[in-house]
Amino acid sequence: MPTQQKIDAVAEMTQRLEGCQIAVAAKYVGINVAQASELRNRLRAAGIEFKVYKNTLARRALRSQGMEAAADFMEGPTAWAFSKDPVAPAKILKEFGKEVQFVSMVGGVLEGKPVTAAQLDALASLPPREQLIAQVVGTMAMPLRNAVGVLAALPRNLVNVLDQIRQQKEQAA
Repeated sequence: MPTQQKIDAVAEMTQRLEGCQIAVAAKYVGINVAQASELRNRLRAAGIEFKVYKNTLARRALRSQGMEAAADFMEGPTAWAFSKDPVAPAKILKEFGKEVQFVSMVGGVLEGKPVTAAQLDALASLPPREQLIAQVVGTMAMPLRNAVGVLAALPRNLVNVLDQIRQQKEQAA
């Protein structure tokens, strides 16, 4: 018979899964309290919710959302990071994992689909959103800049030719 605490925990995780774009499962065995606090502070600063759920309760929440495949990532103590930004938790956990070897991403859920640790690692190595947008805008603007340059060259060349003709006539006179 499930207790009210367990029912509430499953409902809470289900609600968080519904309200986020990405949920990253991470191993955290072996870190001390100071390191755990540092990780939580970094995640909180980025607007990421970080919580540890019992694996059986997390499996129930994932099953209720039709994400049973994501439950395969959970083995041993697992913490979950929930975010509306699809890249931020993976970046922070990857960076923190470099500093503290005991923390590692094991998988997760991205927009309702399971993702592996390798996919999360690739996601974490993407440049920031603003930089990607700038690259797309720059790529789109380049042909326009080139066209403007070509169109501006015609009158400029005409002016240069007329100026040279004027200089030749002045020298001849």
